[in-house]
Amino acid sequence: MKHENKVVLVTGAGQGMGKAMACRFAREGAKVVAVDVNPDAASATAAQCGNGAIGIGCDVSDSAAVKDAIALAVNTLGRLDVLVNNAGVGSVDQLLDTPDEHWTRVIGVNLTGTFYFCREAARVMQGNGGCIINVSSTAVATGEGPSHYVASKAGVMGLTRSIARELAPLGIRVNTLVPGPTNTPMMAGIPDEWTQAMINAIPLGRMGEPEDIAAVASFLASADAGFVTGQNIAVNGGMAFL
Repeated sequence: MKHENKVVLVTGAGQGMGKAMACRFAREGAKVVAVDVNPDAASATAAQCGNGAIGIGCDVSDSAAVKDAIALAVNTLGRLDVLVNNAGVGSVDQLLDTPDEHWTRVIGVNLTGTFYFCREAARVMQGNGGCIINVSSTAVATGEGPSHYVASKAGVMGLTRSIARELAPLGIRVNTLVPGPTNTPMMAGIPDEWTQAMINAIPLGRMGEPEDIAAVASFLASADAGFVTGQNIAVNGGMAFL
């Protein structure tokens, strides 16, 4: 129960890693705010979490919607202690065939949405302290993946480093959680040969599971990580070193 009485907001909580993280925090005593672009999925995760969890539908790339989501969370549960920016999208595009709208959407969700939630959460957390966990990708280190996705996740790392320094005097820790290939619904759209190539590149010999990521998120949000900020924490089976 190391997160007892904390309020933890997880974006992209309707499935995959986000759902696993939300449920892990709930099992460890937190009141969870499950945010997802699909409001029904957000509500389903909240129902599974229990313990007073709430579900909120929100497009993270919409600044006004992000402000409303943070306000609803705080007004309902009274505070915000932990933010996990997990929401992410991607598409299988080669550079020469990438439509403008795919670039705009991937950057908008993965990077701009992370910025919006960091900004609004910091406004609430200042004076009380807190923890922000931004989710990037091992693809930043390997360069393997669509250019818009890799660029967006590299931006998340830079954003983390900047705001970790800025927010440290306010008692707010900010770290980047960097998963490797993980068995989530997003991976379902990856061609089989790409998936197998990823597994072949992982020294531990398997794809990550959402629970692997959730365990490290729980650590980063805990008092055990109280002197950890501005770091890239890789969870990738040894696929790459950051």
